[in-house]
Amino acid sequence: MPTTTVAYGSAEQIRAVQAADPLGADELCARLPQINPRADLFALATALRRILPDAADLDGFSRDACLAAMRDIGLFAGSIKRHGAEPGSVVPELLPVLEELGRRTDMVPRDTVLHYCVWNPTGERRRTYTGDAQERALQDSVRHAFPRLHAALELCGELSRTEPWEPGFAPLVAEIGRHTEVMVESIDRVIADVSPEFFARGLRPYFEEFTVDGTAYLGPAAAQVPLWLVDEVVWLSDAGVDAYERFLLDSVPYGLPRWRHLHAAWHGRPSAVGRLLTAAGGPQAGAVRAGARALVELLRTVMTFRGRHLRIARQAYREDVRLYPLGSGGGSVELLQEVLLLTRQNARIARERAHASPTRTPTARRA
Repeated sequence: MPTTTVAYGSAEQIRAVQAADPLGADELCARLPQINPRADLFALATALRRILPDAADLDGFSRDACLAAMRDIGLFAGSIKRHGAEPGSVVPELLPVLEELGRRTDMVPRDTVLHYCVWNPTGERRRTYTGDAQERALQDSVRHAFPRLHAALELCGELSRTEPWEPGFAPLVAEIGRHTEVMVESIDRVIADVSPEFFARGLRPYFEEFTVDGTAYLGPAAAQVPLWLVDEVVWLSDAGVDAYERFLLDSVPYGLPRWRHLHAAWHGRPSAVGRLLTAAGGPQAGAVRAGARALVELLRTVMTFRGRHLRIARQAYREDVRLYPLGSGGGSVELLQEVLLLTRQNARIARERAHASPTRTPTARRA
């Protein structure tokens, strides 16, 4: 089958998917914001059938074309679900196409936040559910964060193999922290440009799950942007936090294949904070303290993001505002609050290690 050797998530690959229109869907996607306010299920189903290829026709599609096809099909399927119908029931021929697109791209058989934001064209070809400037701002916040967070995850892979007493540990943590600052920039954009009411009532309904081959798949969700993978390698992998680990395990399938491989390599292994606690003192104490200080700064950045995210989530999911009790990624406001508290606890552990006596070697995890 035609394919591409360009790595998932690279700038070249993103541009290729953005440019692709394998289904000839540009015109219908441009009309979608006019169809959705009418809740016209017949028009949505008709449009979806017009762009839907036969599963057998996908043999001629490259991987990037398959990603673009999933992006465009997902918009119409998500719109059908938003207006009260199960897409596979309204358009049964949709399901084998979704399964084949998922198989050929090594991703879930449904569009994700990457399809909706990162692989979405810019300019006049941008795909949206509503056409609202606030929806475009939300998409842009994810698009802005993706390259640097993607780079941070590769560095996290190196961090998982670097011990706290090695000279490279502290600079590596600091570089991850610099990349992770993009999450604060992105949440600030959302706070400035997207009202909680618009998200909760205008956009959140388009991200509801629907069923493919007996499995319910979540729609595009900001929670699929994997800051939780940074948490995993920094403090979560050996922390024994059941609720957050369950959320992470539910989120992993929606990521890039590379992210799933990183998770498999990290899950259950000692985290950076866990290894910091058992790091020896003596001649290596200075390097360990430098690594601890770098972890404090990284976790401070993550806490800033999580604090702001929690604030807007509380506004969007107030009982008088929300239409759904849980976020589009399946998490609750209470889980966000718990994760923020756990991040603070791990920052405190790293801070204490940074100021510990050279002869003192902590041995117990306190998170």
